[in-house]
Amino acid sequence: MTELLLTTEGLVKRFGGLLATDNLTLEIAKGELHAIIGPNGAGKTTLISQLAGELPPTEGRILFEGRDITRLSTPQRCREGLVRSFQITSLCSGMTALQNVALAVQARQGHSFFLWKAASADKSLIEPSQALLEMVGLSHRAHTMAGELAHGEQRQLELATALATQPKLILLDEPMAGMGQEDSAVMVELLSRIKADYTIVLIEHDMDAVFALADRISVLVYGRCIATGTAAEIRSNPDVQRAYLGEEEAVDA
Repeated sequence: MTELLLTTEGLVKRFGGLLATDNLTLEIAKGELHAIIGPNGAGKTTLISQLAGELPPTEGRILFEGRDITRLSTPQRCREGLVRSFQITSLCSGMTALQNVALAVQARQGHSFFLWKAASADKSLIEPSQALLEMVGLSHRAHTMAGELAHGEQRQLELATALATQPKLILLDEPMAGMGQEDSAVMVELLSRIKADYTIVLIEHDMDAVFALADRISVLVYGRCIATGTAAEIRSNPDVQRAYLGEEEAVDA
């Protein structure tokens, strides 16, 4: 049987009279890239925020490696290996790309936060940071200030800082948001390379990227999962066609 890494059981999130997550049961297998799609207002970001520990569910449980983490904080979940990469880039713009990654490596190692002058000579920080920049295609930008990087490069750097925590599961919230076609293609190629080594939950509006990357896809509508399957299964599902993709997309598929 496939080993499950993350599971939700009867997850419910209410905001007053609004039911944002509706009795949601979701299973994420170890080693897969699992995309979550749905129209605006479907509850995707609310779900990710609950998985990351930023929003407490109203009802239900979240299990990670079989352990109930429903009440764990975001930092506690990060230490367990569950990491979110945000839709809006969150980097230290006045530090170099290398320094941003080194800070994440340092936090993972549990070191005290020394002045950068001292930390910059620490091979245990610099060498893995350089390797991560190489992995995401930014080794040539190591000494560029994060605030001076192009938007697509900032997203690559943000991914490197997430990988620096040595995650077991990465929650990616619209990594292609705001990107042009060329930058999106770079990100798709990058994710296709790293997905073999990481379990990834992906929220993304770019359907070409989703269908190119996802091992499985879950479709949310009004907080409820109406279908889960492979890209081919989702494309041909009549409920999904009606609720999200549209008949034109179904014909084109």
